[in-house]
Amino acid sequence: MKKTSLLAKIGLIIALIIVISSCNAIKRVPEGKKLLINNTILVDSIAPKDPRVKTLLVQQPNNRILTVPVGLHFYNLARPHRDSIYLKWMQENPKGLQRRNKVLSEKQTVQLGQGLVDFNNWIKRTGEEPAILELDDITKSKERLRAWYWNQGWFNTDVSHKIIDSDKKQRAEVVYTVNKHQAYKIDSINARISSPLVDSLYHVHLKDQLITTGEQYYTPDFNAERDRLMTIFRNNGVFYMEKEFIKFEGDTVKTNHNANIAVIIDDREIKVGDSIITKPFLIHKISKINVYPDYEESIEGSVPDTTRYKDINIIRYGERKYRNFVLADAIFFHEGDIYRDIDRDRTFNRITELKSFYTPSIRLEPDPADSTGVNLIANILLTSKKKFFLKNSAETTHSNIQALGIGLNSSLVIRNLFQGSELLDINFRGSIGASADGASGDSRFFDLQEYGADARLSFPRLFFPIKTEKLIPKYMSPSTNLSIGFVSQTNIGLDKTSFNSILSYRWKPKPTNTSRFDLINAQYVRNLDPGDFFNVYNSTYNSLNAVAEDLNITNPIYLNDNNNLSIPQGTSLFTRDVLNGSIATTSDQRETVRNIEERRDRLTQNNLIVSTSYNWIRNTQKGIYDDDYSLFSIRVESAGNVLAGITSLVGEPTNEDGNRTAFGVEYSQYAKTEIDYIKHWQLFSNNVFAIRAFGGIAIPYGNSDNIPFTRSFFGGGPNDNRAWQAYELGPGSTGGINDFNEANMKLAFNGEYRFTITGSFKGALFVDAGNIWNVLDNEDNPDAQFKGISDLSTISVGSGFGIRYDFGFFVLRLDTGFKTFNPALEEGRRWFKEIKIPKAVFNVGINYPF
Repeated sequence: MKKTSLLAKIGLIIALIIVISSCNAIKRVPEGKKLLINNTILVDSIAPKDPRVKTLLVQQPNNRILTVPVGLHFYNLARPHRDSIYLKWMQENPKGLQRRNKVLSEKQTVQLGQGLVDFNNWIKRTGEEPAILELDDITKSKERLRAWYWNQGWFNTDVSHKIIDSDKKQRAEVVYTVNKHQAYKIDSINARISSPLVDSLYHVHLKDQLITTGEQYYTPDFNAERDRLMTIFRNNGVFYMEKEFIKFEGDTVKTNHNANIAVIIDDREIKVGDSIITKPFLIHKISKINVYPDYEESIEGSVPDTTRYKDINIIRYGERKYRNFVLADAIFFHEGDIYRDIDRDRTFNRITELKSFYTPSIRLEPDPADSTGVNLIANILLTSKKKFFLKNSAETTHSNIQALGIGLNSSLVIRNLFQGSELLDINFRGSIGASADGASGDSRFFDLQEYGADARLSFPRLFFPIKTEKLIPKYMSPSTNLSIGFVSQTNIGLDKTSFNSILSYRWKPKPTNTSRFDLINAQYVRNLDPGDFFNVYNSTYNSLNAVAEDLNITNPIYLNDNNNLSIPQGTSLFTRDVLNGSIATTSDQRETVRNIEERRDRLTQNNLIVSTSYNWIRNTQKGIYDDDYSLFSIRVESAGNVLAGITSLVGEPTNEDGNRTAFGVEYSQYAKTEIDYIKHWQLFSNNVFAIRAFGGIAIPYGNSDNIPFTRSFFGGGPNDNRAWQAYELGPGSTGGINDFNEANMKLAFNGEYRFTITGSFKGALFVDAGNIWNVLDNEDNPDAQFKGISDLSTISVGSGFGIRYDFGFFVLRLDTGFKTFNPALEEGRRWFKEIKIPKAVFNVGINYPF
């Protein structure tokens, strides 16, 4: 706590130094120039409701945090000519330079100077240059405002501006005044299309037109209509249609603020020699399909080997690497079909998804054997990637389990394993780490070991007992994945070995939708050192030891040299004797010991989980830089039903707990559902508001009365409620009494406002809410259970702020969370009692939490 307070004070001092040392905001503003401190836009005398209007202005004032332009002050820390200053110092201070050269070499002295220059330049890049008022930028801003409202139908918009000097020196603001006047509406829509075939296609699809008479003119509607027509024409054989050929003209002369729209598509222009001729657009067909699997191996004058498979010509210049059906399955063109852009796009995407080729080249050219000029030849040129790819990496880690960890990873990728574009990925990993023994306090170096291996084999098609082509056609990019793996841990927790195997299917019904079906997901976890339970789970041990102290236990068979329960013998004997009545206890004490024993038994037992699940995801994000999107995911899982059926069918007897086993292990049986929703809104100046809502529940039944630890839910951590550490939150209002708190029901809600501080430095304000509870399982503590709507009152609330640095390929994140509402405290003290720096929780993460 003292360390946290000290860090907070140091951070505050640094912040004050930065502000004080650079408080002169106009430090880098040239004489005769002014710093832009504010923009005001008035549209018909009021502020615009649409926040995007503010982003139209070419010049924006410097970003401010709590009225302070932090980025500008940081920029002002930089020296204008750091390189010339250091060079001048070397020239004018030969003795000082000589003294420095005695400590550093001449090369190091130069490098020091260059380092100062580089650091100075980094300050400039990270900070914000002063927003100096420029008349040219004002003129451009006015044009943008005028164009914005023109595109929405206000064709007679007037824009003016006024510069207002501030009371402070060399500062000013600009007020933009926009008068829209009366808007224009669409009065009529007529088509003037020269090519009969194109005109026919236009009228066939006229019912879906996106511009409507009587509606106000809106340029984005016309752009969308052009895109719609372009898609229709290109997917109906009009191969030479281009977007610029589709034009709109509006007649607004003496129309009383109405616009008469003409859709104009002229004939195709063709250059012949030095002249241009026009011809009507035609509907083109595919007459021939040629595939070159290894185009880069072609040599001038060499004779290729051509194979006819279905309606595709497979032309090979080298050895046969791929089976014919694999290449044919990736191609959506067919001889005799009209040309369609969608077939070309699907072919491109499917070949890319095979992961055996570099970016494919799809060329369509006129068929020289066709005198009508209608037929096209599709040439698909492919270049194979290397069959073998080896990657090695190393990493260091630090956590509450290990003070230092060193890991090595090696991955071997084998492409086109069976000549069907299969992908085999074999991964080996191992790590060693240093820890401190929780029981004895002895320092041990590199006593933690973990190693494992896994292999995943991917097929670019579905392997299923029944045909799935009609249900899941190939344009949905179906794939089958089979993976197996194991992990072994030593001196980590209870030590364990786990084996897993997954058979899954994946396909994309739409570009935004993804489906995954795990037919079999099997996991076996064996705890190798269950006797170490109370060393690992210290809080549980302390609770048990507290009961022994209350009972004044003095029998040495239970105690160690420190008069505490010995591990594992003393804890086992004490628990046994309490539960069988050999040691007299109160009902509360006996209940505490019983709960501890149930938790120990649950967390030390071996697990066998065989489940089936389905996961559906809808993600509208168009790229990693898209900050305006939504993601919805729903996942359902069922475990243990197949094993229950088999063991029941073969008459497997139940054990002493009344449960059946498979391979000597009680198998888990439960049903689980998770729903996750994420939404991002991009606001002005690239600021983003993001929310997340998550709900999950897992119900044990049949052979189980609880959920395996690896399938349960936990709260807290850098990607959840950031006011609590991972596994520290809940269940319910219990206050995280265990070392690793988990339950079988969870609700989580997050809201975060992300903004730019300066350059690559980003900031965030966030509120997190949620908790975990036990429901319909063997948990008896009422404070941990969810029994009805009233228990939603134990939802915790955390709030705080974050500082992030965007490196481009990843974001380094530091979030500070405060317990705003802590349901573990007594009523009346739950709100706002822990919003203090010493009680803050610091989370370090990579990339954004959601």
